[in-house]
Amino acid sequence: MTLPDWLASRAAGASDRPAVITGRGRLTFGELDTAASSAARRLAAMGIAAGMRVALAPGNGARFAVLTHALARLRAITVPLNTRLAPGEAAWQLADSCARVVVCDEMHAGPVSSPARAAGTRVLALEELDAAAQADVPLVEHLDLSAPQGIIYTSATSGRPKGAMLSFGNHWWSAVGSALNIGLRSDDVWLAPLPLYHVGGLAILWRSVIYGIPAVIHDRFDPDAANHAMDHGGVTIVSVVSTMLQRMLDARADRPYPPTLRCVLLGGGPAPAALVERCLALGVPVAPTYGLTEAASQVTTLPPEEVARRPGSSGRPLLPIEVRVDAGEILVRGPMVMIGYADRPEETANALRDGWLRTGDLGRLDDEGYLYVLDRREDLIVSGGENVYPLEVETVLLQHPAVADAGVISMPDVEWGQAVIAAVVPRSGTRVDEAALRAFCAERLARYKVPRRIWTVEELPRTPGGKLLRRELRAQAAARIGQQG
Repeated sequence: MTLPDWLASRAAGASDRPAVITGRGRLTFGELDTAASSAARRLAAMGIAAGMRVALAPGNGARFAVLTHALARLRAITVPLNTRLAPGEAAWQLADSCARVVVCDEMHAGPVSSPARAAGTRVLALEELDAAAQADVPLVEHLDLSAPQGIIYTSATSGRPKGAMLSFGNHWWSAVGSALNIGLRSDDVWLAPLPLYHVGGLAILWRSVIYGIPAVIHDRFDPDAANHAMDHGGVTIVSVVSTMLQRMLDARADRPYPPTLRCVLLGGGPAPAALVERCLALGVPVAPTYGLTEAASQVTTLPPEEVARRPGSSGRPLLPIEVRVDAGEILVRGPMVMIGYADRPEETANALRDGWLRTGDLGRLDDEGYLYVLDRREDLIVSGGENVYPLEVETVLLQHPAVADAGVISMPDVEWGQAVIAAVVPRSGTRVDEAALRAFCAERLARYKVPRRIWTVEELPRTPGGKLLRRELRAQAAARIGQQG
């Protein structure tokens, strides 16, 4: 199945409507369409052709959007590169994706050059691209929904990340499902404070052209800038993770948001109960969502008007996706699910069985089909034969008024097999007393779930998408315990 190029269609019908808004200005759909075609012909002149894998590292901004559409018009495959990776990690990702070229701006040219050389990837600076002549080549006018659009790397909360190959159809159906769930208005404006190399940020770029609404792109997350965009920029929808939303609420001292803000999509892991309760008390239209890279972002979303009635739920599946739970594991099927992991046939076969994506996440469905995410299967702690879900313990820790963030992991234990331990980030101006915090947990949790040790840290290791990096937290804990003997 093919559809007319989404951007070209919007440019034809709403040429003067804002498409991308950044701190440096804005592009209308007509301007974005023209810029994408010009960039595509310049990329073609630089040797980019159909099927080639091209990494993007220009940072968040309008150029990322232009290049994404330009590569689509050449049938090249986009590989958004995480610009926060260490050189060795970036080199591995470039090599693993088989990216022939990486396009970057001046800011990232230096950090990208060394990894690119190590991976045998050519570096193409934006300045060089802008100076290139335009090749006289035909550009794609219809998008093949089965064709790969990009390779998006998973969050890799444990082990190496994998490149999920997403098709144009995956993006299309994700956009359709989201609109059917939370609705679509002609005055909608979607704020993207997430990195565009993250599936949650990239999804906003595609939805903006499919819906014909502006995408507001911030070059980095800043709680004051995000709040200002909602107070004065007409933002109606925003996608954030829990740590972002917590900082935004703290920055405005719980001052209510304007009524124009109608949906705060909250992803990056199960929403902390204390944060959701805070949003309800303030009238923030929070919408907890469950999603993953392999499903092009959202899988389930709980609309704001249902949050108070469904505490702890991530909502029902977006149409036309299906969700079921098999032996405690969440399985997903539908047109949002990836083609597979790039160049990893065995891992693809293991993840995609009989048309169902095995997510590795644990959850349950209630009688009405609402999903409740419990934790990652690989993060489950078995202490003395009893199952402990880290998320459950983290939820209790976050209820303590002195705790701003919490992470729970296990460490080997001679007596119990695994011991529950935790790291917490104190709220500004407060002090965390370990004994008092353990007593707080003991009042709310079974004895075997109470952390054996709790220590304070300035910051927890998290991915740009907000997910806790438990492997790094385990390494920090092991080093700490080793030092303490």
